[in-house]
Amino acid sequence: MSKNKKLTILSAAFVSTVMLSGCGLFGGDSGKESVDPPQETTYTDNAAEETAAKAGEEATAADSMPIELYLVDKDGFVVPQTLNIPKTNSVAKESLEYLVKDGPVTEMLPNGFQGVLPAGTSVSVNIKDKVATVDFSKEFNDYEASDESKIMQSITWTLTQFDTIDSVKLQVNGKELKEMPVAKTPLQSTLTRADGINIDTKDVADITNTKPLTVYYVGGETGEYYYVPVTKRVSNSEENNIAAAVGELAEGPGTGSALATFMEQDVALLDDPVVTDGKVTLNFNESIYNSADGEEKTVSDDLLNSLVLSLTEQEGIESVAITVNGEQDLVNEEGKSLTEPVSRPEKVNTGSF
Repeated sequence: MSKNKKLTILSAAFVSTVMLSGCGLFGGDSGKESVDPPQETTYTDNAAEETAAKAGEEATAADSMPIELYLVDKDGFVVPQTLNIPKTNSVAKESLEYLVKDGPVTEMLPNGFQGVLPAGTSVSVNIKDKVATVDFSKEFNDYEASDESKIMQSITWTLTQFDTIDSVKLQVNGKELKEMPVAKTPLQSTLTRADGINIDTKDVADITNTKPLTVYYVGGETGEYYYVPVTKRVSNSEENNIAAAVGELAEGPGTGSALATFMEQDVALLDDPVVTDGKVTLNFNESIYNSADGEEKTVSDDLLNSLVLSLTEQEGIESVAITVNGEQDLVNEEGKSLTEPVSRPEKVNTGSF
């Protein structure tokens, strides 16, 4: 994630709205149901009730803050889910507490999701020089070996969303871990996002001649899609990471994966990506359009979201502009023009795509 896209702990309660011709990339208007008042209720009373309810909602919102919690979905992927947790001055500590199974996150979990830290685990966090030292209670040691990498990734990606944290050290009862307790994964240095997430090394014959590249595929069911970061391995000979990310999205997550891509395999860049002041401009062939004949110059929202999330993971990329055959006369599914570059949202998987 680009440094300027990370959240400062002291301002965690504030979320910028990413605008695309007047609409947030991942946002949407939330409508309210219209309910007829009971016969005995006067309109004056109903208005008073609505005012009180609105005041209650505003008070609740004022006492909470949106945080990305990296939880595990039903297919075992570590996925960011933006949830509102109580406002606190110890947001890093509280974020980890919301990763504990059977903890405070339980009633907030989206369908099929669960926390990653063993039930009963308590935690403290000390931040110095952008290193978060996390001290767990002994309950932290009680997890399945198959969950070890998920736990490491969830902790690291949850904490490094904050601008004051770049890396993470782990302790149990005050003793620094040199390896993870169960499967013995070495911990010779601090954990960072460079270590990857949902790492996919299948079909990689020689990992030493590859480098990590994180792209976002789509998980979930129709109507309940969410975006899943996956760290792929690409050849060291690949000089352009932007073009490589586009290629990985077009190739897809692989046969048999629970994830999907909305970019067809015949989608291709006609020119090298151009980066100027944090904006990357991509010139595609007509295969990027939703319709097969290209008459409707519409780009899928899921394709656009995956593309923007994937490319803004790369250092220095803040927004994405798209052209087709060098022209900008394309629109998203809502018919809104894509002549302006699209920026990464402050929060991912808010439930309001």
